[in-house]
Amino acid sequence: MNKPIRRIAVVGAGTTGASWTALYLARGFNVVVADPDPSSEARLRLHVDTAWTALKVIGVSPKGSPEHLCFTSDPSAAAADADFIQESAPDRADVKIKLFAQLDAAAPHDSIIASSASKVPMSLMQSECAHPERCLIGHPFHPPHIVPLIEVVGGAKTSMEFIRRAMAFYTTIGRKPIHVRKEIVGHVANRLQAALYREVAHLIEQDVLDVGDIDAAVSWGPGLRWGVMGPNMLFHLSAGPGGIHHFMEHLARPIGECWKDLGSPDLTPELQQTIIEGVLQEAGSRSLAQLARERDELLVGLLRLRSKLSKAGGGERTRSAAKRGTRSRRG
Repeated sequence: MNKPIRRIAVVGAGTTGASWTALYLARGFNVVVADPDPSSEARLRLHVDTAWTALKVIGVSPKGSPEHLCFTSDPSAAAADADFIQESAPDRADVKIKLFAQLDAAAPHDSIIASSASKVPMSLMQSECAHPERCLIGHPFHPPHIVPLIEVVGGAKTSMEFIRRAMAFYTTIGRKPIHVRKEIVGHVANRLQAALYREVAHLIEQDVLDVGDIDAAVSWGPGLRWGVMGPNMLFHLSAGPGGIHHFMEHLARPIGECWKDLGSPDLTPELQQTIIEGVLQEAGSRSLAQLARERDELLVGLLRLRSKLSKAGGGERTRSAAKRGTRSRRG
């Protein structure tokens, strides 16, 4: 169970698979990518070259190189010698079940098979595998080569030992894995996005704000703080000297009252068109590629700052951890 991970297979060369590939290459692994469409290799290599600019700023391993990439159209061939498999095929149950059975049959019995799936539960994907205990979900947040969050979810037959191994591996490559302990629709991060976007759509529908202003309200307000701390810690900090105790005693009720007034809009064709027009107006003359570059540059800058501050405060956190003793930590 202490098998080192040196060779990685990425199955599926779409946007998510290509982003994973760039990350694994930057961390110094040999990566073989499998996709049934031979023409996807050129797009894959272009994506890796584009992502490499941001990865060099974040930090590339001395062994990291795009030259360590191989391509095949056969998933079984890719899995045969892989220590870790990151599956990123289309999010359809029939595709996932068949593909996981194929990967399970081809991969060494002690290799981890992880899926990027956001919709299909692992219990279903692993249902026809001979070794389902090593199958799990490692769901990234886009783009995976930049955003550290990984949601690790086991299925009904997944072993906790393999979950621990996967989380340890993701940690070693600079990701932030969290263990989602129950299979739920959309995992966690997408549900949080959906909850916020429901109210975003409601406020647009009610003509409270236009699209540009509501994006500004999120990104220049709570979204700016969420890039630094999570909502629970932020409420602990903003509640004053009493911290989270004061928040629960005096501020939780107003939030509860606000919950009752939140909307549940339908994304009607009319509302969809309003949002489309607003987004295009907000984007202006900037192309999708330009917007992606802006996003990635800001994300990389934030990650570098967080890393710098984390290193500066590492001693204090180490002392705090020592005081906690044997208290268990969650991913």
